[in-house]
Amino acid sequence: MNPTALACTALLGLLVFGGGLAVSLLRFRDRVIVGPAAQLNALLNRAVRAHANTCEYAGVLAALFLWHGSQQPAPWIVGLIVAATACRVLLVIGLVAYARMDRPNPMRFVGALGTYVTGVGLCGALFVG
Repeated sequence: MNPTALACTALLGLLVFGGGLAVSLLRFRDRVIVGPAAQLNALLNRAVRAHANTCEYAGVLAALFLWHGSQQPAPWIVGLIVAATACRVLLVIGLVAYARMDRPNPMRFVGALGTYVTGVGLCGALFVG
């Protein structure tokens, strides 16, 4: 198994479970048990969106990482795995660190576009390999 693929899969898992814990702690702090916070750009709402978006992609990416990692991947595939992981981290930072969720920002843009490009590349590599 490729150690980079394993490390990147672990990072995706940390984003999912760490994000879930962060949302739970923010809900406790803000006393919002169900639903969104009152203000659109509240940290709770940004954290919920970051966690949900991560959950939407982490499972498929992890499966792709582990499959390719088990097949002695070419360096360009390992590069795609690292880039996909970096893009997921950028997207989370872009949602949580910026005060406004209702406006685009460079981290969210690069994170989202990079996720699409690397994900398609990893899927395409299944056909090639």
